[in-house]
Amino acid sequence: MSIEGTQEPYQSDNSTINQPAPRKRTWVRVVVYVVLLSAVGFAVWRIYQNKQASEANTAQQAAALLNRPVPVQVVAVEERPMPIFLTALGTVIPYMSVTVKARVNGQLLPVKFTEGQQVKQGQTIMTIDPRPYKAALDQAKGTLAHDQALLKDAQAQYARYKALYEAGVVSKAAMETYESTQGQYLGAIESDKAAIENAQLQLNWCTIQAPISGKIGLRLVDPGNIITANTTNLVIINQFQPISVNFTLPETQLPQVLQKLAADKRLPVDAFDRGNVQKLATGLLLTTDNQIDTTTGTAKLKAVFDNRDDAMFPNQFVNIHLVMENRQNALVVPSAAIQTGLQGSFVWVIGADEKGATIAKMQQVKIALAQGQLTILDGGVELGQKVVVDGTDRLRPGASVVISQIRPKTSQATPSNQGAPAASASTGGKETGKRHKKEQQ
Repeated sequence: MSIEGTQEPYQSDNSTINQPAPRKRTWVRVVVYVVLLSAVGFAVWRIYQNKQASEANTAQQAAALLNRPVPVQVVAVEERPMPIFLTALGTVIPYMSVTVKARVNGQLLPVKFTEGQQVKQGQTIMTIDPRPYKAALDQAKGTLAHDQALLKDAQAQYARYKALYEAGVVSKAAMETYESTQGQYLGAIESDKAAIENAQLQLNWCTIQAPISGKIGLRLVDPGNIITANTTNLVIINQFQPISVNFTLPETQLPQVLQKLAADKRLPVDAFDRGNVQKLATGLLLTTDNQIDTTTGTAKLKAVFDNRDDAMFPNQFVNIHLVMENRQNALVVPSAAIQTGLQGSFVWVIGADEKGATIAKMQQVKIALAQGQLTILDGGVELGQKVVVDGTDRLRPGASVVISQIRPKTSQATPSNQGAPAASASTGGKETGKRHKKEQQ
């Protein structure tokens, strides 16, 4: 009993001492949570304030950029002669092409040409061993001589029997026998003459001559090989001067071409390289095909070029410009100035506002034809008006602009390079840039 009495006051003392500890830990936890929430709230507030400041700064910069003059490059609208042409893709083909084959069998002797050289019609280029054919010719001549001797004897016999028949010594049947023998030998002689002509022709065919004038290609058979008549391809000869180009046009464009061809008889055709930049040659439209390809809906046309400088080569890919009209007073602007919007095609023109500041304005235009880097207009702009060709992506109606560089006028191109406006425009731009740098220095 005494032990239990001492333990109860001891347990009561421990419970009394441990009671304040949980309350202290709860109070500390609440303080920590309040501090953390305050820190998070402060961080969020700072982020929001920074975002608002950044957006305000961006808006101020955008407003400043909108008000800042936009640097642009301009060119003046000009009036100049321009060809109106149809474009097509063409392939250069020889005006005439011959695959040379032997007409007799035999062994090929050393050739008499250099691969790639120009040959003339009738020039000897190859020879086949003629000895077998010369022997056949001599044999045919011998047969002719033999039959001629027999004919001479038959004629003598017929003359004797005819005299004897007239004298009444022999019968008419005997005379007619020698007369028919004489006729047989006459026929044999005619056959011998034909055999000689054939043997002579075979012998002549042993000498292979160029059937046309042109450029000879690589030989297809080496000397020493046995040639089969009308089978073995020996060499190919292509005529380069003149040379032709086959190209196609849609069937919808064919009526106007036929109308112009019937009226003018001579339609100029310009051939450009694969990049459609450098003009290779100028020729004339020869004719059109007699039917339309139903699978593609196109018509085939053929043009002929002198090709004096050999600038065009068989199987070469070219761009064809079929000139339909030469417009003398065409309004021309660079194609880079043409823009497209909801209301159609337009250009940015340079003008002045009420205060005299230089601004850009949208102006609707009517396009007649776009040709490479130049575009022909039917209206919408006036001669001499300045249009923007570079810097249009930052323009808006009424925006203030500053002309950083005035490009040269397209009229600087000479008539000889009117067919290749892209080349003339790029050259002029480089020269102007050099002069502009020198002026700044």
